[in-house]
Amino acid sequence: MNKLYIIKIGGNVLDDEKSLKNFLKDFASIQAPKILIHGGGKIATKLGEQLGIESHYVKGRRITDAQTLDLVTMVYGGLVNKQIVAQLQSQHCNAMGVTGADGNLIKAVKRPVGEVDYGFVGDITPDSVNSTLLYFLLKQNVIPIFAPLTHANGVMLNTNADTIASVLAISLSKHFDVRLIFCFEKQGVLMDVNKEDSVIRNLNLSLYKELLAKGSFHDGILPKLENAFNAIQSGVKEVLIGEHTNLLANTSYETKGTLITQV
Repeated sequence: MNKLYIIKIGGNVLDDEKSLKNFLKDFASIQAPKILIHGGGKIATKLGEQLGIESHYVKGRRITDAQTLDLVTMVYGGLVNKQIVAQLQSQHCNAMGVTGADGNLIKAVKRPVGEVDYGFVGDITPDSVNSTLLYFLLKQNVIPIFAPLTHANGVMLNTNADTIASVLAISLSKHFDVRLIFCFEKQGVLMDVNKEDSVIRNLNLSLYKELLAKGSFHDGILPKLENAFNAIQSGVKEVLIGEHTNLLANTSYETKGTLITQV
């Protein structure tokens, strides 16, 4: 099977022009099929303030009312996505910006109202993905760049970028040997959040459960780890959590971040 890199890039890099430019240069130079998923929450919040649209969160997750949906569709699917695509084209990387609505690539279900009404938020599973079309695009050397938006019943939906990355990885693992890479500002998963050099180089399910029971992990990394192990247990070969500046190292054999595997 061919290798496929599914790479998710988060807020802090998108906010910094120089960091983003360097990251995209590295991404463009990866000589293998690849997909990029980006966020853009901080940019949406900033533009929302300028437009008089206030952001509301519950447990760190954005409430997406009708006004906010218009905002994130413009920012994620338009501004951020097209700036990334334009930069990649300048690096001779044939990128194509997409949302879940384009080509019906990811069809979602609007999140039911529970204790919290999250509004226009999409929930997805690996069955939501049009993996046949994605496989065809990748085989034509087209590089999909996903904004964190899906769709249902003619309406766009805001969807967590980490979840999109994980679901894409699971769905495409039947066609490729997938390495799912979460890029953020730390070197990897830290044993001690106050010590930057305490990176756990290799993490499997049994060690993860052991460290989880001890309360070793910082709260902020837990959602990424949950997504990572969900992917590993659903057919994804490898998940890597590491710093965005180490992208090229983390697409090689000798990784610098935290490599997560089944065993």
